[in-house]
Amino acid sequence: MRLDARLLLSLAPLLMPSPALAQGSKVSSAVELARQADKLKPGDWVWAPEIAPKGPVMVYVDLAAQIATVYRNGVRIGVSTVSSGKPGHETPTGVFSILQKDPHHRSSTYNNAPMPYQERLTWDGVALHAGGLPGYPESHGCVHLPMEFSRLLFGTTTLGGTVVIAGKAGAAVHGTSAGVLDPAGRGGGADHAPLAPTEPYRWTPGLSPTGPMTIILSRSDGRAVVLRNGIEIGRARIELPDRDFETHVLAYAGGDAAGPKWTYLPVPGHVGDAGKPLDISILAQARLPAKFHEAVLGAIVPGTTVLVTMAPVLPTSTGRNLTVLASRDGE
Repeated sequence: MRLDARLLLSLAPLLMPSPALAQGSKVSSAVELARQADKLKPGDWVWAPEIAPKGPVMVYVDLAAQIATVYRNGVRIGVSTVSSGKPGHETPTGVFSILQKDPHHRSSTYNNAPMPYQERLTWDGVALHAGGLPGYPESHGCVHLPMEFSRLLFGTTTLGGTVVIAGKAGAAVHGTSAGVLDPAGRGGGADHAPLAPTEPYRWTPGLSPTGPMTIILSRSDGRAVVLRNGIEIGRARIELPDRDFETHVLAYAGGDAAGPKWTYLPVPGHVGDAGKPLDISILAQARLPAKFHEAVLGAIVPGTTVLVTMAPVLPTSTGRNLTVLASRDGE
C-alpha cells in the first residue's frame, strides 16, 4: 500500500492537466471586450448571439492576432482566443467550407486524441475544435478553441458554412480583426464602403430584399449601418450628445395603438437589462437624415435587432465619442 501510494504521488504531476492543455473559460467575458480582442487572455471568449438571432454565419480566424470572430447576419456575435498551427504545422489560409461536424471526434493521426466539437475544413486533417490554448500557436494545424465556446459555435454553424483563415502566426498585429462588420461578407466580398464626404446616407434595399435585419449604431463613428440577410443595405451619418457609452442590444416586438414596442436583450455584462422597455425619451435626441429614418422604419419587422456600440464601423476610427440611437430629425 505504501509503495502504491508513493507511485501515485510520483505520477501525480503527470496526471494533472498542464497549462498548455487548458481549454479556456466556461463563461463569456463582458460584451465590451469584443471590441478589444487584444485584451482577452488565452482561453477567454465573448458570446452574444442575441445581437443577431438569425442570418448567415461566417467564422473569421486571424492567425496574427490568434483570434476567431463569429459573424451572423453580417454582424459580430462572438470573439474567441485561439491556438493555431505551430512552426512546421502551420494552419493554412484561405476560404473554407465546413465539410463535417462531429462533437465526439478523435484523431486518426495523433494517437486517437480527442477533438471535441470538431468542424472539419480539409480532408487532410485541418479543423476547428476544442483544444489547448497556451497563448501561442501549438496545434498540428487545427484551430483550437475554448471548450464552451467550441460547443456554442458547433450549435450555430451548419455544414457548408464559411470559415475564412487569414494572416500569419507571429506577424506583427497592427489592429484587431474583430470588427463589428463581417470583413468577408456572405459571398466573400461584402461592400462596406464609407459614405462620400457629401453623402448623408445610402439606402439600397434591393441588394437584399428579404431576410433578418440588424441595425448597428456606432457611437464612436457616428454611423448607422443596416444589414439584411448578411448584406449591407443602408448607411447614414447620425449623432447624439455624449452621455451613454455602454453597449445595448434592442429587439423590436411589434407595435400597437400605443406605438412601437422595443425591449433590451441580455448580453454578457448587461443581463440586468433583459426585458426592460426602451426609454423612448432617448430616441428623441438623435439626429439623422429624415428620409433614411423613414426608409428604415418601413423596413423594420418584429425580430429586428439594434446594436448600440462604441466599436467603430469605419476603416479607421475618428476618435469621436458620440452616443447614437435611432430617431428622426431634419436632413
